[in-house]
Amino acid sequence: MSDSLDRMLKAIKPLDASAMTAARQHQNSLTKPHGSLGRLEELSIQIAGIKGQVKSKLEHKTIITMVADHGVAAETVSLYPQEVTRQMVLNFLKGGAAINVLAGQIGARVIVVDMGVKGGFQPLPGLLCKMIDFGTKNITQGPAMTRQQAINTIEAGIQVVEAELGRRLDIIGTGDMGIGNTTASSAIFAAISGRPAKKVTGRGTGIGDRQFAHKIKVIEKALSVNKPNSKDPIDVLSKVGGFEIGGLTGVILAGAAYRIPIVIDGFISGAAALIATALSPQAKDYLIAAHLSAEAGHEMLLQFLGLKPLLNLNMRLGEGTGAVMGIFLAEAAVGTLSQMATFAEAGVSEAKPLEPH
Repeated sequence: MSDSLDRMLKAIKPLDASAMTAARQHQNSLTKPHGSLGRLEELSIQIAGIKGQVKSKLEHKTIITMVADHGVAAETVSLYPQEVTRQMVLNFLKGGAAINVLAGQIGARVIVVDMGVKGGFQPLPGLLCKMIDFGTKNITQGPAMTRQQAINTIEAGIQVVEAELGRRLDIIGTGDMGIGNTTASSAIFAAISGRPAKKVTGRGTGIGDRQFAHKIKVIEKALSVNKPNSKDPIDVLSKVGGFEIGGLTGVILAGAAYRIPIVIDGFISGAAALIATALSPQAKDYLIAAHLSAEAGHEMLLQFLGLKPLLNLNMRLGEGTGAVMGIFLAEAAVGTLSQMATFAEAGVSEAKPLEPH
């Protein structure tokens, strides 16, 4: 364990119980029947506990999209060739991807981080370089990365968050891009949960039956070859993970340490959450599951984490697109808590239940 990672883990504290109690009481004083805003009320109370205050604004919204290549792409586990990872980075930087469009709808900044794209990039405006290596190794033949590289990925994610604190971070959404990363994420989930690969593996980019069966065998082989230790999350990350997954792990841990709500996207962000919460169970309380991905293992992964998704839009793109939708709902939740009038302020009569005879 590195000093910076150890520092983050020690900094993660429980949610502020008094702020949550006050938020709940304030919710019950607003001009509506108790509980009538459902999950929005729960979300506002969670965010009050994260922030340590009843009323807050989520003005500074940031999506951190981490990108890396995977050596397992050589096993043809995706419909798309590996060079798509690199091509999509350029698309992000030009503003042409779904994440750019959707983030613009809520006024969120998109930070694109190169964690290890094959071939690398010359310095480009808007691209943050945290390169670990030119993609991971092929996990069917050995570990994806060294243990030190796994620690370096987590540290890189922490550094990205800390560098942005000066610009203010009210809420963070996690995103990813990397051909082959659903394979790595399924392997991580199988390793940590002990569930069979065939139960936690999905079709990723939309592969057909034959390729899907091959993908399951690839994951089974990776687990057999590497034997990741389910009790050691860094070992799991190093054996079968990805650089962007490690980076997102660091983002989650730093967000929790600095009391920032973290809205996680889909299956790949979920894999990072598995690593992060294995390192710090307390970090789970800072997570908001944006949506239920169409990827097969995502529902089981969220259940394993004990998280309840806000939406089910049948999305499976990644990039942080689902996280954007979750941030919108988080902003709506804190807005109602902060801006609605109370019964007393509005001069509206409160409910008066009949007394039993």
